[in-house]
Amino acid sequence: MKRITFTLLFVCCTLALAAQDVIRVNYKGAKPTITDFAWAYLSWLDRESEECDREGFASQYHAMERYRKGQPQNEYTTFTVDEKNGYILYERDYNGEYMIRTEMCYWNEADGKHKLFAYNSCCYEDGKVSHGQFDGIEFYRYDNATKKMTMIEAPGFETEFYDTSYTLPRVGKDIIVNKWDDNGRKRQKTLKWNGRRFSGK
Repeated sequence: MKRITFTLLFVCCTLALAAQDVIRVNYKGAKPTITDFAWAYLSWLDRESEECDREGFASQYHAMERYRKGQPQNEYTTFTVDEKNGYILYERDYNGEYMIRTEMCYWNEADGKHKLFAYNSCCYEDGKVSHGQFDGIEFYRYDNATKKMTMIEAPGFETEFYDTSYTLPRVGKDIIVNKWDDNGRKRQKTLKWNGRRFSGK
């Protein structure tokens, strides 16, 4: 039942996001940080996903809100912000049986005019990946001039969901693709970042 709930949640929210996919990024200082991108994205989700059950995203929004206010996180929630490397990790444990893990990061593009922001989510049951029931990776291209980011297709590769999960880089620039078989064994490949897109299919 829980798998079905999260599947419907992901589909519903994806449809809602497809309707309005431009996000304004407000920030102070010379340039936005990963915190600015994450807050813009999660705040937008909180506003735009009214027709969805917000459970999956609301806890991330509130974790970001507590971080910005310097407040401790709720029990069973881990929220790691690495401003230097432009990376955020959120983990929520549900009684040791079910866990949601999301990552956010960004890349500076080679043209000096854009940045690429990514949001990646994966769920686990009993310590094993849930084989795509709530997995998802999204990309947004940020324009330095307009201060807006727009949803785009995965740059340079096609995303897969059922037996695939992704790991965003906390250090370095490349994405790791994890392919899982029916026995829970994992194979990996690396998508190389070239300043605009990733190599791979």
